[in-house]
Amino acid sequence: MGVDVLVGRAVLSASAAVLVSPALLFAAPPDAATWGALAVAMPAHFAYQLCLVRAMGRGELSLVFPVMRGAAPLLTAVAAAALLGEGLHPLGWAGLVAATGALLVFAWPPEATGLRAHPDRAGLGWALATAVGVALYNTADARGVRVAPEPLTYIVWLFLLDAVPITVLAVATRRRALRAALEARWRYGVAAGGLSVLSFGSALYAFSLLAVAKVSALRETSVVWAALLGGRVLGEAMGRRRVAAAALLAGGLVLMQFAPAS
Repeated sequence: MGVDVLVGRAVLSASAAVLVSPALLFAAPPDAATWGALAVAMPAHFAYQLCLVRAMGRGELSLVFPVMRGAAPLLTAVAAAALLGEGLHPLGWAGLVAATGALLVFAWPPEATGLRAHPDRAGLGWALATAVGVALYNTADARGVRVAPEPLTYIVWLFLLDAVPITVLAVATRRRALRAALEARWRYGVAAGGLSVLSFGSALYAFSLLAVAKVSALRETSVVWAALLGGRVLGEAMGRRRVAAAALLAGGLVLMQFAPAS
């Protein structure tokens, strides 16, 4: 969007909330279980967004995006097993192990640089924190769409409430930048918000049908495209090692997706 990440997130979230609001006319009203699930999910979503803003501000897209999104399925699988009682077939765990190994290769310090001197060490740390946030909100959202009167109820109210804290933060700390972004590029925000409703809304609905870890794994195959776009469009250094590692990461996630049910 041509603005800082916090402003971009606020515009995207606010646009998504506006676009999804007409669905209130069709969705069943939230019950006590839905409100309880939203109360758990909202802090996880806000923490994720804060970590995302820091990660994107401290490291290259082609590095931090594969790490934050690639680590998420493994962490989501662990969280879902612990909190929701969902397990994976051994083949699925094998896919996760392969993906995790690819992450280590992808994020390994360049040349002979030690880990403490890694130029993107801070970015890596925030990327991993973002992955933890993804795992937490995935698990919370899966529970939410399952306990709600219908999946649409949880999906609509999540989009509406998710926009509040990040927008308030942007207004408090980036008011001028936010105003400038809305005046100059509001169409991009609306487009991004619409894509968010379609992509994340579809994932939320899928949580009501499939195991959390499998849905998460299918979403995160986007890491390969992010790495390639970071190199092609933004001119970020890729190298054969990063390309191969991103492909291996996607392969491991796909293996997990098609593993038999446990």
